[in-house]
Order: sequence, then C-alpha cells, then structure tokens
Amino acid sequence: MTRPAGSAGQVIAAFGRGYLVELDNGAILECVNRGKKGGLACGDRVAAARTGPGQGVIEATAPRGSLVYRSDPYREKLIAANVTQVVVVVAGWPPFSEELLNRCLAAAEWQELRALILLNKSDLEEETRRASAALDLYRNLGYAVIPLCAKRDITPILPHLAGQSSVLVGQSGMGKSTVVNAVAPGAQAATGEISMALGTGRHTTTHARLYRLDSRTSVIDSPGMQEFGLHHLTEQDMAQAFPEFRPFLGHCRFNDCRHMTEPGCAIAGGVAAGAVSARRLGFYRAMLPMATKAGIGRSRK
Repeated sequence: MTRPAGSAGQVIAAFGRGYLVELDNGAILECVNRGKKGGLACGDRVAAARTGPGQGVIEATAPRGSLVYRSDPYREKLIAANVTQVVVVVAGWPPFSEELLNRCLAAAEWQELRALILLNKSDLEEETRRASAALDLYRNLGYAVIPLCAKRDITPILPHLAGQSSVLVGQSGMGKSTVVNAVAPGAQAATGEISMALGTGRHTTTHARLYRLDSRTSVIDSPGMQEFGLHHLTEQDMAQAFPEFRPFLGHCRFNDCRHMTEPGCAIAGGVAAGAVSARRLGFYRAMLPMATKAGIGRSRK
C-alpha cells in the first residue's frame, strides 16, 4: 500500500508525544510523530499525512532556523523552534528572578536571536519603579525594556512583535498568559478546544502553543518556569552569551581563563574599569558550573 504523501504544515502545540499540526491549507490535525528519535518543538515545520478525520502522522521535519530549549545533565526540554525573537516577561510583583532573566537572555544570545524584556503589571507603580530601576542595567546593554499593563493596554508591545516569530518565556506569576490573551484574543478559546480534542484538560501554562497574529507575526506561549538550565552550552558559549564580555575575550593572561578567580582576567579588569557590570559577572559565575566543558556542547539548532 502506498503511503499518502505528507502535506506541509507547522506544529502549533506540543503535548508530550502528541502534537497539533496546522497544515498550510488551514486544516488542523492531531498527530503523532512517526520518527523514533528526537522530539518536536512548537514551531517546527513538518510534513504530515492524514490517517483519519482530524488525525495524522508526522512523516518528516524540516531543518530548524533556531531552537530554544533548556537542559540539565540528564534531559532537555524543548520550548520553541524557528523563532526570531525571545520575549522575557517579568513583573515587579511577585519579584522576578534576575538570575532566570540572565539565563533566558543567554539562551537567546547563544541562538543569535533578538531578545527584549517585557515589564508587565505597570499599574503596580511602586513595585514597577523598583523593577525598572533594576532593569536599567539591561537597557544600558542594549536590550529593549517595554513596560505595560497587559490587562489595560497591550499596544506598547505590538510594534516589537510585528513581523517576528516570538516566544514568550518567564517564571510563573509574571502575567505571561495575560499578555498572550491580550495580543491573541482567541487564545483562551483555542486552547480550550485543543485541550478537549486531546483529552488533556490542561490550561495554557502547561504546554507550548503558537498563535498567529497576522500572516507575518506569530507568538508562542510557553509554560511558566522557575529555572532555565543551560547545560547544552560550553564554557566558551557561556562567555560569548554575555555581549559585553566579547571585547575582552582572548585578552586574559591565561588562554584557558574561565573568568572566575584567575589572575589577569580581562573581564574582571573590565569590571574594575567600569566597563562591565559586577552584577553581570556575578550571574555569569553562578551560571558557569552548569555549562559543559569545551568542545562537547550541543549544536545551536
């Protein structure tokens, strides 16, 4: 029996081993992956063949333009594929984790993706003032910091999303789902329909889901997280993921300097000269132990 040819489409939701694929003609199929190796991420371009009403099987996956994921020494958690931008959602209350913010920014830098910081809940004036002051460091590094109250007015973020394939990341409680529901008004209804179709009964924060805002713009909502492991980065990758370190790399006294406590470290010298933030070097040093040794990290895509 001849296997039906697959139709081109994109993974718009990933539920463990199950996927929703939106075909280029607009049809949506609940799919499993025929391949036995490797998982798929929301945003992957695939070829899917129908196996029944609303059902299908993923026959092949196209090469990725990017892949955002987190990892520890034992496993990987895929977040989004083929995105062009990472939007880190933070808020003044509950207080955001600055270390998690640095990990998300490093993941974006490693993939050579645009990154911006969305400061939500700006109606909480005092908390937002303190958070905004802490984020001045990142403004000075060139990251856009966009304050807004997603429940009242979503327009400040819209120009930054236009024409981009964005993934929203951040810890739980920052109002990420509120942002998604504001930019994609059909998000709640669409998620409810998908949960019923898959029999999961899950909510927006338990799986990645892609929403199209127009023909050129899409947003992927990802589950809230409390950690963002970067075990797939090498030690060299980690240093490169801090843009302000780059002018100093290769100028340390020792070629194998890890920028921890070694004498003659050029980055530590940059801190002394006021060219590098001591806070950022502190976050780098806290994150470095999770990196793999030189030469054994995984590829970017």
